[in-house]
This record gives sequence, C-alpha cells and structure tokens, in this order.
Amino acid sequence: MMKTLWNVIRREMLIIRKRPVYLLASVGALAVNALFYLSFFQDGLPHDLPIGIVDEDHSSTSRTFADQLDATQLGKVIYYDDLHRARADMQTGKITAFVVLPKGFNADIQANRQPHIGYYVNSLYFVGGALAYKDILTMVNLTNGAVQRQVLRAKGVNEREIMNRIQPIVLDQHQIGNPTTNYGVYLNGVILPGVLEMIVILITIYAVGSELKYGTSRHLMRTTGGSIELALLGKLFPYNIIFTLLGIGLELLLFHWLKYPLDGSLWWMFLDVLLLVSASEALGLFIIELFPVLRIAISVGAIISVLAFSLSGFSLPVEAMPPYVQGFSAIFPLRHYYLFHVQETIWGSGFSGWWQEVIHLLLFMFLPAVFMKRLEAAYVMQDYERD
Repeated sequence: MMKTLWNVIRREMLIIRKRPVYLLASVGALAVNALFYLSFFQDGLPHDLPIGIVDEDHSSTSRTFADQLDATQLGKVIYYDDLHRARADMQTGKITAFVVLPKGFNADIQANRQPHIGYYVNSLYFVGGALAYKDILTMVNLTNGAVQRQVLRAKGVNEREIMNRIQPIVLDQHQIGNPTTNYGVYLNGVILPGVLEMIVILITIYAVGSELKYGTSRHLMRTTGGSIELALLGKLFPYNIIFTLLGIGLELLLFHWLKYPLDGSLWWMFLDVLLLVSASEALGLFIIELFPVLRIAISVGAIISVLAFSLSGFSLPVEAMPPYVQGFSAIFPLRHYYLFHVQETIWGSGFSGWWQEVIHLLLFMFLPAVFMKRLEAAYVMQDYERD
C-alpha cells in the first residue's frame, strides 16, 4: 500500500515539474497578492483623500472650516466654484466626497440661526467613502462645538461649564488589538488567507479534473490497483505540503516579520492555516466530484471562492446579514478561519475560544466521501465531456 501511494505521489510530482502552471498559480499568485496588498496598506490608514469644497459664502468662517478639514490626516481639500463641477468629479472618481457651504453660512452663525451644510459621499469606494464621511462629520461637529463655545463665552459662561454643555459625555476610546487603526491589520489578516483558500480550491479542482480532461485517469487508477482513495490521497499529498508551507510562510510574514498584533500564540495560527488548507482541499475535491467536468467545476469553485470574501464576516458582520445568509456563510472554510483568527489574535483566548471552529473545519474533511463513487465512475468510464 505504501509503495503504491509513493508511486502516485512520485507521478504527481513529475506532473508538477512538467506543468509550471501549478507553481505559478500557487506560489506566484500568492506572492503577487501579498506584495500588492502589503504595499497598498503599508501606511496603515489611508490619507489625503480628495474632498471637494464648494464655498458659496466666501467668509472667514467658511475658509476656516475648509482649512481645518484640509489639515486633518485623512482629507485633502480641492476647491470648486460650483456644485455641478464637484458632482461631476465625484461621479468620475476624482474626489471621494464634497461639502457645500451655503451663502449666508457665517451670517446665520452670527445671528444664532441654524445654517445647513450639505455633503455628498461616493460610497461606491467603500473605504474612501466611509473615511471621507467620518472626516467631514467630525469637522461639522467640531465647528458646531466652536460656535457654541463662542456664543457661551459672549454670555459670560465660564470655561468649565462651557465644556460640560458642549460635551456632556466624554468618550474614552480604546481600540482593542489595533490601537493605530491600521487597515492592513484589519484586512490583510483575512484577505491573504482568503486568496490562499481560493488558490487551494482552484488548483485542487484542476489537478483532479485534469486527469479527466487529458484522459489519463485510467492510468492513475491502474497505478493504484483501482483504489480511488489511494489515487486521491497520493495525488493531493504534494499539493497539501506546498499549500501548508505557503500558509505557514504567510502567518510568519504577517505576525513575525511585519509584527501584526497577536495576543495569542503563533503556533495556534499555524494550526488555523493548516485546517484552512485541508478544509479548502476537501471542498475543492467535493466540487470536482459533484461536477466531474473541469470547466464547470472551475467555474463553481471560482464563484464559491469569491463569495467567501463577502460572507466570511471581516468586511460586514455576518450577524447584520439576513438570517438565510447567516446560515449560508457556514459553508465557507474562510468564515471559520476568520472566527479562529479573531479569538486568537485579538483576544488570545486559546483552545476555549476557538475549539468549535476546529470542529467545523474538520467536518469539511468528510465532504469528499459523499460523491467519491461518482468521481471513481468518471475516472474509470471517462464518459464525461472534456471541453
């Protein structure tokens, strides 16, 4: 049995050597994505977001508002003469948002009337739009506080009472696990493992499905004496080693070399990525068993891999999604990797915090047994279309 298994492993290693696409699509694709995302978020928090100002008042108060918005880390003010030009630039992506300071803005403030400030945000760019909205809202609130402070000072109210009226409740904010608000910590810790999951699923499908596409499945079955279990075990073993090493290297890159916050143990994160790789391989194998036509299986695998980014919960909490979508999120290994990741990196909770996710990831290992006979029939009969 061990000799047969070794023959299959050696056969697969020869295929990998003859077809560079395997290494290019695994090592190469992950390296390119890591280089892109880590470079993109190297500054942590985006800055100098272009925000338009349409100043119809041309007063000292409106100029002060614009100068203070420009002085923030997030915003870089661009002045416009009219609303239509600012709107056109926002629609073409040149600015992320713009603010309209109406005529009479300063006069309304001096007369203790309520001025109306209009602001427009392009939420198609999720990160840029959300940060621009936050920056504008902060400046509006600060301006409101400054105006109130001026009025109360004119009435002879002392400074302590002024602050109590302007800000009766003081927020003492502490961001757990990411005090610098580094977006790379929020996103790269899940995006890059998500890319790894996608690579594992697609290459697993391609490696198993290519035996049908190129008509070599009967040779593989003869090598194992007709055992589909040995055929799949030996065939996927080299890929499991490659993907696991890539995953461990990724965790070392993030938590050891780049010093991403990790309150728990790096060894447990190695376990997390090992389970992610194994579960993703099992899911890829299940897909090619269910659809033993390579182009169909690749399409299904790509759809599932992309959906995992949206439904894993790191960009939008799953709890905020509709109930039927919350249940659907459980079919993605990346979702359980993410929950394990949060418990270990942020809370450092250890086994007591993520043991359920280990069980969920291990359950994926049983998926290939469901339609293995279907794949065996396809390997032996070769009666499925190849193109």
